[in-house]
Amino acid sequence: MNDSKLQDLALAVIDTEARAIDRLEAEIRKPSFIEACRLMLACQGRVVVTGMGKSGHIAGKIAATLASTGTPAFFVHPGEASHGDLGMITTADVVLALSNSGETGEIVTILPLIKRLKVPLIAMTGNPQSTLSRAAAANINVSVEKEACPLGLAPTASTTAALAMGDAIAVALLESRGFTEEDFARSHPGGALGRRLLLLIDDLMHTGKAIPQVSADTLLSDALMEMTHKGLGMTAVVDTDGKLAGVFTDGDLRRTIDHRVDVHTAKVSEVMTANCKTIQPGMLAAEALQIMDATKINALPVINDKNELVGALNMHDLLRAGVV
Repeated sequence: MNDSKLQDLALAVIDTEARAIDRLEAEIRKPSFIEACRLMLACQGRVVVTGMGKSGHIAGKIAATLASTGTPAFFVHPGEASHGDLGMITTADVVLALSNSGETGEIVTILPLIKRLKVPLIAMTGNPQSTLSRAAAANINVSVEKEACPLGLAPTASTTAALAMGDAIAVALLESRGFTEEDFARSHPGGALGRRLLLLIDDLMHTGKAIPQVSADTLLSDALMEMTHKGLGMTAVVDTDGKLAGVFTDGDLRRTIDHRVDVHTAKVSEVMTANCKTIQPGMLAAEALQIMDATKINALPVINDKNELVGALNMHDLLRAGVV
């Protein structure tokens, strides 16, 4: 088999699966799709997603997508449901069952039990006349003309169609619930978005003795020693009341040397940046990053609403936390 043939076979798969997704548009415009969405929006418990085999893998992904986008959901294996896991389903839940044939034995077996619980059942099948379809309060037809597998056996186009329909449902529910970036971050605290939207200055800033700070009448040479010991590339300068008077940074040091200032006789207050950029506790770490990026600085003093120095933060802190 030459390279061209390999490419042709792969392109045929993409074409078949693309056409399977295209036909979903007509199904989404049908009342059954709306009914399925309404049932899930009205659900007071969780959406219990189930499926066997390849449909089970797709069901697990749909459950995960729903859960991460504002619709509490989890996956239950239909085989295990008959052996105790059905107890995970409560009367406040909604069941979403996936089966291309609509006749999967493990799912058909638990249909009477789902009915006894009076739990709304949504079916996603490739056979609208199947046992599962007829038992459902809402059936979403995800049938395909053919599988992408040349033998017509391996679930390919059918699983792609089911997965795309699951994404369509999840996003429709997301928008209906007014789900925001902040909501998404709360369910993804370990991800980059979660760190950007949830991590506060308070979680990262140096406090107490770790804050580089000197008084306004400190000699510049001593201020440099404080910068070296604390390792943040800056030192805050405070007045006698502990309020921030300014900041002295690595950049200020370069300018000081350029002006041939004697570091052994000059006071830090003579060469500091008085009207410096600051941040306050409670701000997002991402806001600190924006300030640093916009002003081309690498460190910021943290002050409270009384202009008292309470912390310090630099770019390395943001890098370590994964905010950058």
